[in-house]
Amino acid sequence: MQRPMVAESLQIKPVRLLLGLIACVGLAVMFFTLLFGFTSVPANSVGVKTRFGAYHDIVNPGLAYAIPYIDEIYIVPTQRLLKLEFGFTSPNATNIYQGDVEPAETETMITGDLNTALVPWVVQYRVTDPKMYLFGAREPEKTLRDLSESVMREVIGDRTVDEVLTIGRHDIETSTLKRLADLCSQYGLGIQIQQVQLATVRPPPVVQAAFNEVNQAQQEKQTAINQAWAVYNDAVPNARGKAKEREKQAEAYAFRRVNEARGEAQKFSLLLAEYRKAPEVTRRRLYLEAMQAILPGLQKKIIIDDSLKSILQTLPLLPTEQPKTSP
Repeated sequence: MQRPMVAESLQIKPVRLLLGLIACVGLAVMFFTLLFGFTSVPANSVGVKTRFGAYHDIVNPGLAYAIPYIDEIYIVPTQRLLKLEFGFTSPNATNIYQGDVEPAETETMITGDLNTALVPWVVQYRVTDPKMYLFGAREPEKTLRDLSESVMREVIGDRTVDEVLTIGRHDIETSTLKRLADLCSQYGLGIQIQQVQLATVRPPPVVQAAFNEVNQAQQEKQTAINQAWAVYNDAVPNARGKAKEREKQAEAYAFRRVNEARGEAQKFSLLLAEYRKAPEVTRRRLYLEAMQAILPGLQKKIIIDDSLKSILQTLPLLPTEQPKTSP
């Protein structure tokens, strides 16, 4: 009579079995979530957590937890300087959006004077708003690439081919950067444009030889202009210096002549005053001073007493040489 009672007590009830199964599944799910729900956010990035596909929170760098199949964490590199390349592709790039799929088509542009130029460039940007970067626009890098190409073609189309290939490089970069930054703000990409930099701008290969000749001619022209300016800068200052020197010499000569004239006039005034006081003495002194200035310059001197009246005053002349006659 006791054996049926033992068998009845050992019989498993369906309710308890179901509860046990539910508990086991719960433990397995909890173990699974604890094992696979943690993720690591790099130091140069932040994590954007979504719950059931909607934005939930921003996760700082470090270890973060997300409920599997419910939460998801997207890594957004906010501290890295990213770039997009147009017209070329760098190998081994870490950014999957960096390279250009069709470089030949992208870099070929029409300038304002209806010429063709090959214009490769680079756009450097940084993600400043992770939430807007993920939810503001679909495929923000693709949108940024389309905007960059559109703006660059617009800027190149407003300039001549000479400006694009030579002197207009800085102006093109500045104009493109400003226009592209405004568009990124309008489209809500959560991206800040840091720099737009042109690579090696060149003409198409079919006109490369002609362009090189034109460029060489322009360089020779500039060299000739520089040489002419060098000659000008050497000749004009010298001429101005000589003119200034002549002007100073003329001023010195005029100053000396004026002072001499004033001195002579003052001397004459003093002599006139002395002559009026003693005419005979002054006349004789003037005569002696004149003779003293004249006589040293004469080679031969003949002095005759003017008091002699009876003797004929003659001046013996040297005999002239007679011409020789032939026998």
